[in-house]
Amino acid sequence: MTPTALADRPQSSNVGPDARKWLDANLPDALREDVLQQTPRTLADMRAWEAQLHKAGLVGSTWPEAYGGRGLGLRAHLDISREIGRTPMPESVNSIGKELAGPIIMAVGREEQKLEYLPAILEMRNIWCQGFSEPGAGSDLAGLRTRVEKTADGWVVNGQKIWTSGASKADRILLLARTGTVEDRHKGLVLFAVRTDTPGVDIREIRSIDGERHFCEVFFNNAVVPEEDMLGSPDEGWAAATRVLSIERATNRMHRAWRFENQLQHLVSACAANPATRELVERDYAAQLADVSVNIDLLKGHVETLVGSLIEGEEIGPRGSLPKLFWSEAHQSFAALALEIVSRFPPDMSDPLRAVKLRMEEIYLKARAETIYAGTTEIQLGIIAKRILKLNRKA
Repeated sequence: MTPTALADRPQSSNVGPDARKWLDANLPDALREDVLQQTPRTLADMRAWEAQLHKAGLVGSTWPEAYGGRGLGLRAHLDISREIGRTPMPESVNSIGKELAGPIIMAVGREEQKLEYLPAILEMRNIWCQGFSEPGAGSDLAGLRTRVEKTADGWVVNGQKIWTSGASKADRILLLARTGTVEDRHKGLVLFAVRTDTPGVDIREIRSIDGERHFCEVFFNNAVVPEEDMLGSPDEGWAAATRVLSIERATNRMHRAWRFENQLQHLVSACAANPATRELVERDYAAQLADVSVNIDLLKGHVETLVGSLIEGEEIGPRGSLPKLFWSEAHQSFAALALEIVSRFPPDMSDPLRAVKLRMEEIYLKARAETIYAGTTEIQLGIIAKRILKLNRKA
């Protein structure tokens, strides 16, 4: 099946099976996360792979055809997401562009912005990062201090962003800043599509616990952003940003439930293939692994229920916090369990056991941040208590 064959197919009930066939035939061995890799994958490798996914019609499935998408519905998007999650491929290096910046541009961008930015995201010509969090204002977006001032040359930006995932590899940053003071809270917030090579934009990588340099801090020192790179109106930033976060917490990366399942199956199958590790798992961890399987099915139910609600025209609103909270807590717990299991592997382990050990160790380190990014566990619980259960805050 050629890369364009799947994209040319009309909407049908076969979108899931077609996606599975294409992925099984085209995922390079060098990108598989369930086998022992000799050399690390590069950014160029990922750009090429993700561009191929787009040509195959597996990325941007719900985006309008005029902007490089397929114009399919959410049900088809869910079917494709299941197959992407089932496949042991790396996470996207442009998830911010595809899942956050793209929907915002479609919601508030001008037509010329949509035509410029959106196809470039799907074709991997532009990688995006998200400039929301700041020192002292991580999950409290209304407390951010980065300021923009209108001048004859454009908008002048001064301030700092922190934990900006992938900024050092990005071409554009989805920047949220304010025109007034911190006391204005939700008022005067504005979004920009800022080129990362703009003079006055200083990106510094942060080395994380897993040895990667994915997180960054970004400084803006009198960086001038042209008027045409403003997204929406000068007071539309808060509404657009909260829309981003509700999307992020609800339906974006819905493949995670099936990726979670793939990780569990990899661990169990690798252990089952070796007599010593099979006995270890069956003797000491069977019940705990069964609990993980139950959590995965519950997470799938969360995702499928929200998709059904969206198809019926319902607003997700605060319900987007439910799958985010459940996934991050359950996956973090699985990561700790998996690390405990692989730490008991024999020293003379086979390559398949070494592959699953390295994968589970990486998952554990990355999972430490899952209850923080896209809104901390405490923030999610607060949203659920206040906006779903309608509980009053204690005095």
